[in-house]
Formats: sequence, structure tokens, C-alpha cells
Amino acid sequence: MSVEHVYELGELKARAPKLFGVRTGTRLDEMFFKVEIEDGRPVKRPLGGVPYLSVINVTGIPDTGKSLLAEQFAVTQASMGYPVLFVTVESPANFLYTAIKQRCEALGLDFGEVEKNMIVVDASEDPSMREDLTALFGALEYAIRKKNTKNMVIDSVTGLYEHAEVKARMIVRRIYNFAKKFRQTTLLVSQKRSSQASETAEAAGGLAVAHIVDGTIVLDKQLIATRWDENTYGLPIGSVLRTIRIDGCRLSPHDTRTWVFEISDLGTIEIKEPLSEFIAKRRKS
Repeated sequence: MSVEHVYELGELKARAPKLFGVRTGTRLDEMFFKVEIEDGRPVKRPLGGVPYLSVINVTGIPDTGKSLLAEQFAVTQASMGYPVLFVTVESPANFLYTAIKQRCEALGLDFGEVEKNMIVVDASEDPSMREDLTALFGALEYAIRKKNTKNMVIDSVTGLYEHAEVKARMIVRRIYNFAKKFRQTTLLVSQKRSSQASETAEAAGGLAVAHIVDGTIVLDKQLIATRWDENTYGLPIGSVLRTIRIDGCRLSPHDTRTWVFEISDLGTIEIKEPLSEFIAKRRKS
């Protein structure tokens, strides 16, 4: 019988990470909470970002803004002086450079500071890194140690098992353990298959990603295509309604409502208001 990993609860106190928020540069920073005791009563306070050292799954159907959200998180952290490891699995790194520069300009951030605090691992052009986690982890560990990174983005984790979805659970579990070992607050972008409901946490590989990670953020879009849609949402036919929801998070309380967001002309994520309030306002008008 192995007792190496058996602990009294009190023994874990010194090893437990502090609970605070890691800023995303979006209104998500107000949607995760912590509970504090004030005058003997529990009070809910905004955490200020995704939980520190969490591994968060960002999922949605194509063109819902997943990569934009991941990039906005990355440039926000890098601009604040917190080094970021960005793992690009699908788009070659030179295209990522252009996207990151555009994101900085749109958000009014110092691109020079972001350049200094971001390191990129390009797995898009190296099949060995996409097909062999040992090779990928070797590159990631080198980058983390070289830059002393605090945050990691993988866009997308689906690209690591796109031809072997039966291995999704094993692959995601190893990535999750790697992120925890090297103390990286992590966003994993994951894709949905056409047969999967757009509003759920399910992604390619089934619910493997959502079950393993600490939390899931679901992005969705609704094309206003019928009179019923037009009457329900108060938007003209042909327009697109975008929504975002924290589907779950085991590390902290969070807002469970579905929120409306927009992608600005400059390519930034702007979370506006809860969907229920959005609909109520338009029905009154």
C-alpha cells in the first residue's frame, strides 16, 4: 500500500496557492468571485480575473472569438510585465506576430513591452510536437525556464489530437498536469465538432477537456435568421448575437449567467450585459 500521497488536510495549508485573479483584459475579470468574511457574514467580492494557476478551457464553434479572447488575455498579461508562453498549434508563428501586434494597437498597449514578455512555441509546422507530447513538453519546459513565464496559452489543444480523439482525455490530462507542475495560469482553446451543441461545454474529444480542466468558458453565436429570432432578440434579420458563459469553475465561485458580447471593429472582446437584460430592454423598446 502506497501512502506517499495521503495527507491530513492541515498539512496542505502551506502548499495551497493563494486565490486571486489573473486579468484577462475583459469583463470576465468581474465574473469570477471570492468569498470573504465581513462582520461575521460571507461577502462576495470580484476576483479580478481567472483564478491564479487555473487551467481554463475556452470552447465554441468556429469564429466565435476564442482565439481573440486568448490573445487578449496574453497581451494583457505581457503588457503588465508577466511573461506569457503562447503555443500556436494551427497558425504559423509569423501570423501570430501580426495578430498580437494588432491586438496591442487595438487595446492601446505597449507592443514593445509585450514583445519583451512573450515567448512563442510554434507547433504548427512541426509534426513531432503535435504527435509526441514528450517533444512538445521539452520545448515548453525550455521556454518556461528561459522566460520564467507565469501564463500559458495553447491555441488550440484540439490540434494535438485532431486525428485521435480517443486519446483526448489522456492528452488533456498530461497537459493539465504539466501546467500545474510548472505553475502556469493557462487558457486552452478547444474546438467543437459540427455534431456538438454550440451552447454546451462539450468539445472535440467529447467532455474530456471539460471534465479535467478547472473551468470552462463557452462562446457562442446566433444568426438572426427568422422572424421569431428577430422578435426574441430585438435584432434585425441577418445580424449576429454573440454570447459568453462561464460554464463552471472548481476553484472559485463565478457568474453563471449567459452574457452578450461584441467583437469590435478592431478585433477586441467587449462583454456588454447579461442576455436576460439584453432581451428585456429590447422588449420594452
